[in-house]
Amino acid sequence: MTLTTRLQAELGDLAAAGLTRRRRVLASPCGRRVNVDGQALLNFASNDYLGLAGDPELAAALADGARQWGAGSGASHLVSGHLEPHAALEDELAAFTGFARALTFSTGYLANLAVTPALAGRGAAVFADRLNHASLIDAMQLAKANGADIRRYPHLDMAALADQLAASDATTKLIVSDTVFSMDGDLAPLPQLLQLAERFDAWLILDDAHGFGVLGAQGRGSLAHCGLPASERILLMGTLGKAAGVGGAFVAGSATAIEYLLHKGRAYVFTTAAPPAIACALRHSLRRIAAGDELRRQLFANIARLRAGAAGLPWQLAPSTTAIQPLIVGANADAVALATALWQRGLWVPAIRPPTVPAGTARLRLSLSAAHTAEDIDALLAALKELA
Repeated sequence: MTLTTRLQAELGDLAAAGLTRRRRVLASPCGRRVNVDGQALLNFASNDYLGLAGDPELAAALADGARQWGAGSGASHLVSGHLEPHAALEDELAAFTGFARALTFSTGYLANLAVTPALAGRGAAVFADRLNHASLIDAMQLAKANGADIRRYPHLDMAALADQLAASDATTKLIVSDTVFSMDGDLAPLPQLLQLAERFDAWLILDDAHGFGVLGAQGRGSLAHCGLPASERILLMGTLGKAAGVGGAFVAGSATAIEYLLHKGRAYVFTTAAPPAIACALRHSLRRIAAGDELRRQLFANIARLRAGAAGLPWQLAPSTTAIQPLIVGANADAVALATALWQRGLWVPAIRPPTVPAGTARLRLSLSAAHTAEDIDALLAALKELA
């Protein structure tokens, strides 16, 4: 069997298991209504929680930034690619989240790959929620390659985490968790996580990709939502391509932790800085987020409307209070069939299957936005009830 035929055989296995994936091509900006593969659809697939991705003001800020600062940064931040818009954005992100400093990254995946391996080497131990995002899992594996001990605790099980921490004699301990879990929409118990970090003198690494801009006063994120301070033992990652509507990510923390990450975070040190125009657009986005209480009220009204209207459906909504509303279907083929039937009715709702979610829990991931109207939610509910 040749190398190519081996790959073809594996692709055939994926197809037989109902796990084939397909990229869709949009012929319109991201928004509540999109043109996809030649079809007009109501969009419940994106993470554009505040409806800012297609916002004309953000597009204008991006264009103005490109005219002033050019198309690219030219190098990594530590060589010659750290321009004034990058520096200003980092200062504003730190102030917005309440931390002393922040570093920006091109993606959330890169940000997560930078943090855990930088802090966890030989003699360290990493304690990670079993349902963490793939980027956190990959970061954990890099730490393992550095010699760190790796432990995964059952999802949200604080008693199990406490037992693992108590049993560890590691010189450095890291607790790593999503704040809002991307496929279930549930929230980590942040107060208990911080208490355990303090009790066992551990770092607390938090991925707030789906909380930043949505939760807390002025959209400041999950820590603000829980009334928690910007502790020196916390490193907070937030992405800027979801609620912020643009792209990139940041890590916020104490001045010392960020300085250490600047020197030791390989995914920061060895990659070209994002275009400065992105930072220009994000500075405008931060102001929109801070003033976006009405957008967040609309988003949470949409969430309540969906959950109230879904009562009686044969598929169960997971217990989420966030913009991520998973409709658990079960079998891979059934989830794909339901997503296809919705597509045929002008509704784009992606089917999520293993390995993204556990086997037997294939689901539709309903992603709600402040841009959705009450009529949009009702149209989705009507289609689901018809198909039920």
